[in-house]
Amino acid sequence: MSSDRLLGLACVALGAAMAWAAWGYAAPISYEPVGPRAFPLLLAAVLAGAGAWMALRPGPHVSGLATAPWRVLGPVIAAIFAYALLFEFLGFVLATLVMTVPLGRAFGGNWRQGLIAGLALGLGQYLLFDTLLDVVLPTGWLSFIFGGR
Repeated sequence: MSSDRLLGLACVALGAAMAWAAWGYAAPISYEPVGPRAFPLLLAAVLAGAGAWMALRPGPHVSGLATAPWRVLGPVIAAIFAYALLFEFLGFVLATLVMTVPLGRAFGGNWRQGLIAGLALGLGQYLLFDTLLDVVLPTGWLSFIFGGR
């Protein structure tokens, strides 16, 4: 079994574990329309869906994981930990940008593509959660733009 398929199955399992853990999240007082479990469940679904696609897609499975797993996984794991540590300090948009660039590089993108994708993902998801779902996300260093939450 290729490393792509193994990683895909691991993502499906992690997504299922995240969904199981987040299912019981409930706020004692409902202050947001969707509640505290919406974001973790959405992330779990995206992770499991992407993992299923990696595991089940037809064709040759070739990735950097087959030759040097820690060369690819090291920056990805570091980016995820940096995201968790910097989320409140930098804010959602900038922390997402900081995480997306090494992830994009690990999957074969260049710096420019990573920066553009990170900015688009950060701003797009912030606007989605802030305006449509009314979920408060930290603004961090960009509080002067987003109103200081």
